[in-house]
Order: sequence, then structure tokens, then C-alpha cells
Amino acid sequence: MNIVIVGHVDHGKSTLLGRLYADTGTLPTGKIEKIQAICKQQGKEFEYAFLFDAFLEEQQQGITIDTARTFFSWGGRQYIIIDAPGHKEFLKNMVSGAARAEAALLVIDALEGVRDQSKRHGLLLSMLGVKQVTVVVNKMDLVNYREDTFQAIEKEYREFLTQLNVIPQYVIPASAKQGINIIESSRETPWYTGPSVLDSLAHFHLESKRAEQTLRLPIQDVYKFDARRILVGRITAGKLKIGDRLVFSPSNKSANIETIEAFNLDPPPTQAEAGQSVGITLDEQIFVERGETATHEDARPLVSTRIRANLFWLGGRPLETRRPYVLRLATREVPCEVATIHRIVDATNLDDRQTQTTVKRNEVADITLRTKSPIAFDLYAQFETTGRFVLVDEYDVAGGGIITELVQDDQEDFRTEARERDSAWVKGDVGAEDRARHYGHRAAVVLLTGPDVTAKGFLARKLETVLVAEGRHAYLLAPENLQRGLDADLLDTKPDEIIRRFGEVVRLLTDTGSLVISTTNALHEPTKHIVQTLQTLVNPIPVITIHMAKDLLGPQPDTDLIFAGPENFDDCTHQIIDLLKSRGILAEPASGRPDFQYSI
Repeated sequence: MNIVIVGHVDHGKSTLLGRLYADTGTLPTGKIEKIQAICKQQGKEFEYAFLFDAFLEEQQQGITIDTARTFFSWGGRQYIIIDAPGHKEFLKNMVSGAARAEAALLVIDALEGVRDQSKRHGLLLSMLGVKQVTVVVNKMDLVNYREDTFQAIEKEYREFLTQLNVIPQYVIPASAKQGINIIESSRETPWYTGPSVLDSLAHFHLESKRAEQTLRLPIQDVYKFDARRILVGRITAGKLKIGDRLVFSPSNKSANIETIEAFNLDPPPTQAEAGQSVGITLDEQIFVERGETATHEDARPLVSTRIRANLFWLGGRPLETRRPYVLRLATREVPCEVATIHRIVDATNLDDRQTQTTVKRNEVADITLRTKSPIAFDLYAQFETTGRFVLVDEYDVAGGGIITELVQDDQEDFRTEARERDSAWVKGDVGAEDRARHYGHRAAVVLLTGPDVTAKGFLARKLETVLVAEGRHAYLLAPENLQRGLDADLLDTKPDEIIRRFGEVVRLLTDTGSLVISTTNALHEPTKHIVQTLQTLVNPIPVITIHMAKDLLGPQPDTDLIFAGPENFDDCTHQIIDLLKSRGILAEPASGRPDFQYSI
């Protein structure tokens, strides 16, 4: 159990911890004597706080500078106590300490009452996902253990924490210096009938053991070894065994575990659990890549291109909306941007800042992130590893955060459809690898976008002709043809349904191993929406976008190739083919016949 202890400077956190350890007899032998000798040498009165403020600089200044992590056992439970600094200059260290905690002791001075800093600490704990809190109203001896003083503080702070969705389990009157209500209930507070501080620790709920949680296996890499493809990664939660059906998110592919691989183990293992690094092979050669997360079918992670998160920013440059960053979550890396900044708290002084466009160094922000492609994730409150992330600004890790909420994007319905469809897909005996080897290429989609006045249709026909002449299995799918048959009942009244049906036809064709070529000519919706929907419905089949414009003036869309007013269509065609080869989609023909080694 990781417990962080926080509070306003001089409210007695370190004294509380020193008393807690001393009175339970769990301090290392000679610890108290050593600190007493130091105090005597410095001409100071011994204080329990010095048991944890072990740095000479801290003792001289009388404040805790860095987080001190100590360990003890009581009542059959192992505790890690994180003493976090409360002084405003050292709050960034408090954040790093609290981010590891499952529960918190929040200390308030009975004489000073609830300070703004006390409220800010509560806010910060809630933003870091710490929901279990015991409030210790310390220094009750300075107010003569008055019940009315305690009750006023309890009422005020409970009401405040409740607004943050943090419900304190206990509010305890105490005097750490005098040892009142620290280890056991004391007669100085006969009106208080709750537990002591030590007893309250036992009521914090432990996170379930990771092996008892549902499976989470982020894929670190895919190795080719003795004609086998071994998916490797570290199990962060749950268990797996041979024969389990796995689903890989966000691609939504699924297969059964055929073997579990391990070096120098004979016989090889038949199961593995959280904490172990494993390699697995599957009974089907599905396309799986680094960054996917393997789970069981009945407990899949969330998937979206939008997440709400609490972020702690450490970058030298401010975090800005609409600027490109890279999000790293488990083994996944994906470009992203900040869509919205909802709230900002300066971790230097814990003041709110009204600006909603930038986040400065050492500030904590409640933000919505938008990723370029879908990511698989969990809420931090449910899974730690797949619920936290870092942001990379150019080449530097500049921030870290926890995911608090899934924000639905406009692809959610299509993503649900694809997930349900793929989970029940009836497969034949010929797999994607067999088709790729026979045709000389992987399945893919080439989508030509741009204004209708450009010659997208002509280039599409030219590309199909050249690919088929090379012996490729290519097909030109004109959306206009679907509208004359499959979509005849829709007219132009349901553009989303027209795009959905188009995507499902493309999905069927790519399942045959085809290179599907198409244009957006007859799909009268924004190009970005068309491309995103198509990518969602055919995922993980690659969608290569070729944008054609009359000129290159003004901003250009995010695409794979851009042609401006092409006159040499032969050259454009070969550029597209070279791009397909560089992406590992097309193999070089050998002896007049394609010889394609399917690669994942």
C-alpha cells in the first residue's frame, strides 16, 4: 500500500510520520539515537520530524524538500509511506510523490484551520487520481482539544473534498507532537469515537493484485524466429495461457495463443502472468504490430482518438494547443495535439490560471488530447500502466499524465461496428499471408482525394492498369457504381450511411487480398471525415491517401503524396507504386512473377 502524506508547510506532516514510526517500534535500530545526537550537536531540541527530514539542509531550513519514501509493516500489511513536501517551492516534488500513491493522509493545522494551500493539495490529489483520503486535524493540543473547533474544520473540508469527488474516509483529531490519536485512541478527545491514524491505514483498500486483474499485454515487438512470428511484451495485468483467445486493440484482430515462448526453459511454459515478459505465437498469421494491446475478448480496453487527462508539464517550452506532440502510452507512440485546456493549476503555488491556451512549466492541467490515429487505453483508476502516458515535445519527454475519461469522437459508432463485425467474422482456410504470397502484395487501399476538377479518376484508372499489368490483384472501386446498386435506396440523404457502405465493400475486397483503388469523387463529405471513416472500417489494412490539387498554394492536407496539376500521369503512377513498395505493401517482381514475403 503506497500512502502519500501531504499538507500545508508547518502543519506537522513529518512530525506525524516520525511519531507513527517511533510509537510502532518499526524504526531501524539506532535511528532515534542518531537523530538525537545530531540535534544535540546542533544545539536543537529533538523533534520527531527530524527522523524523516534526514538531509542536513532540510534540518537547517526546517522544511521537507524532497519526497522521502520509507517502509514499515503493521497488522499484516506492507506500507510505503511517501512524505511529500508542502512548501510551495517544492510542490513539483509533491506531485511526483503523490502520482505513485494509492491513498493519502492530508494534514491540517487545528490552530490555522483550512488554508488555501490545503484546498489546493486536495485538488492536486484528485487530479492525480488519489481518491482514498484520511484527513488528520493535527496540533489539537494548541486548541485545547476543543470539539467545536474540530467539527468546524471537518465540515468545511469534507464539503470541499466532496466537490472534487474525493470522500474522506475519516477525519481524525490528533496531536503528533504529543502522540494523541496516532497509534490508539486517547482520552484527551473523549468526544471522538473513530479510529486512530494507524488504524485508519488498515481501512484503505489495496489495488487488486495485478495478476488478478483482467489481461493487459502491450506488444513491444514482433520477432521472426525459425519461420515463426513471436509477439513479445511484458504482461502488465492479468494472466494468459495456451489456447486463450486474444483480441489486439486498436486493430481489433484476434487469434488464439498457440505457444508461449521462453529462453532456456524446458519444457516451455503453458501460462504466464503479470510482471512476466513473454513471447507468444498465434494460430493465425494476423497483422499485429508494436503498440497494440492484447486482451481477452470479454475485457477489451477503451479505444478512441480523444482522451481527457490530467497532465503535469515539465517542458522548457509551454504546452500549446494545436502544436504537434508525440504521445507515448505503454508501447504505443502516436502523434497528437492538445484539443482543449479545461483548467490549469500552477504546481509552484497551486493557483488557478485563467488562460486556456498554454500550460507553463510545473503546471498541472486538465486537458483533452486528440491523437492522429486511434489508441487503446484504460482509465488510470482501473489500470495504472495503460492509463498513464508521457508527451514528447520534439525529442524531449516534456510532460506526463493520467487518463481520466474517454471522449467519444465521430468514429465511435463505426469503431463499434468494426469491432463487433470482426469478432464474428467467418474466415476461410486461405489467410492473408497466403494471398499476399500469391499476389505479390499485401492488401491495401489507395484513395485519391482532392477537388473534383482534378483528374483523380484518370489517375486511378492508370494506376489499376499498371498494377494489373505487373500481375497484381488490383481493382478500381468507383463509389458511383455503388450508388447505382447497393446505395440506390439512399439517394443523397444519408451521407454517413453511403460512406459506411462504401467502407464495408472496401473491407470485403481487402479481405480477398486486393489492392483497392478509389476516389472521393462521388462521396460528398469532407475528405478528412471520409478518410477517417474508411480507416476505421478497414483497420488495420493500410489506407494510402493521394491528394490532387490544381496548385500547391495555401495549407495542404496531411496525406501520403500530393500532386499539383499533374501532367505526367505515368510519372505519378510510378511514384505511387514506389511509395507502396517503400511501405512494404508491394514486393518486387522476380522472374516475371511476384514473390512476396508477407511481413508483420
